[in-house]
Amino acid sequence: MTVTDRTRIKICGVTKPADVDAAVEAGADAIGLVFYPPSPRAVSVAAARALAARLPPFVTPVGLFVNADDEQIDAVLDSIPGMLLQFHGDEDAAECERHLHPYLKAARMQPGFDLLDFAARFSTARGFVLDAHVEGYGGAGEVFDWSLIPPGVQRPVVLSGGLHAANVIRAIEQVRPWAVDVSSGVESSRGVKDAAAIRRFCDAVREADARLAAAEA
Repeated sequence: MTVTDRTRIKICGVTKPADVDAAVEAGADAIGLVFYPPSPRAVSVAAARALAARLPPFVTPVGLFVNADDEQIDAVLDSIPGMLLQFHGDEDAAECERHLHPYLKAARMQPGFDLLDFAARFSTARGFVLDAHVEGYGGAGEVFDWSLIPPGVQRPVVLSGGLHAANVIRAIEQVRPWAVDVSSGVESSRGVKDAAAIRRFCDAVREADARLAAAEA
């Protein structure tokens, strides 16, 4: 399998050094740091800086924001300059672009949502995180109907929403995303990551990639 065919893995909502270490050891490509105070997975700037400092080269810290003000985002970028931004709120394209920093934009999938129009409006995004449309922000660990994803999205698709080791193989086989993003699916309780679950999830992603490679050989 070529590197472009490999499904990337993001472990989101890490809060402890052990979470970072488990993600790295399991082979994750990115960790997600949540800067949304209502979330049980929210971290302070100081804590995030310490967590990001544990990352080896080529594992990316991603900062998740929900309708954050410029001061908050700038404070995070000052502390972690190499962070990829991820916007999960009602931000428009101008708000996402004003920091002059690479970003992902979350799309809340539901029947009638036009992802291609959304992608055109956020044409400067590096990719789109597809999550379930639920009350509040974030997918709340719910799976959405993957058939809602149209062909022809011109940016990498990061599949999120209710993924775990038992369904991620089917998700990758059906959607063929650039990356998968998991949070609650690798937790022992709400907001508490489980190293064994992280390992199982990453192993399942590699199994999906191996199956696809074998099928296409």
